[in-house]
Amino acid sequence: MKLDSIDKGILRELQKDCKQTHKALSVKLNLSVTAIYERIRKLERSGVIKQYVALIDKDKVNLGLLVFCQIKLSKHIQENITDLENEISELEEVVECYHLSGEADYLLKVYVRDMEHFRDFMITKLTAIQHIGNSQTSFSIHEVKNSTALYL
Repeated sequence: MKLDSIDKGILRELQKDCKQTHKALSVKLNLSVTAIYERIRKLERSGVIKQYVALIDKDKVNLGLLVFCQIKLSKHIQENITDLENEISELEEVVECYHLSGEADYLLKVYVRDMEHFRDFMITKLTAIQHIGNSQTSFSIHEVKNSTALYL
């Protein structure tokens, strides 16, 4: 779907606050409420807008330790890739997983309570997954930027 400047404006506003009313959006974008409604529905139907979510403060739910795990496969074959991806998808601590080119095969973004929680995650869950050759872990010291908004 080709996005025009109005669609991009709507998307920028919804990324800031998706609970804005159609009326509030119509005032900000100088469009009728009906036009806003129809464009949002079109963006939803076309899949440009995938879903609406609540962003949760990780510290307030006691998940303040951010960990990045780089994973290397023991052997690069389709079965191992499929098995690993299926098992990683089931781990609730893993919020993002990327198949990469370069030195590591996968990058996992993991949120845990503390170092003890991470140790338990590593021992009982991550190392239990077959086909992992090795892993390297990095702990976030300070969050410089964290945004869910895409550049439009």
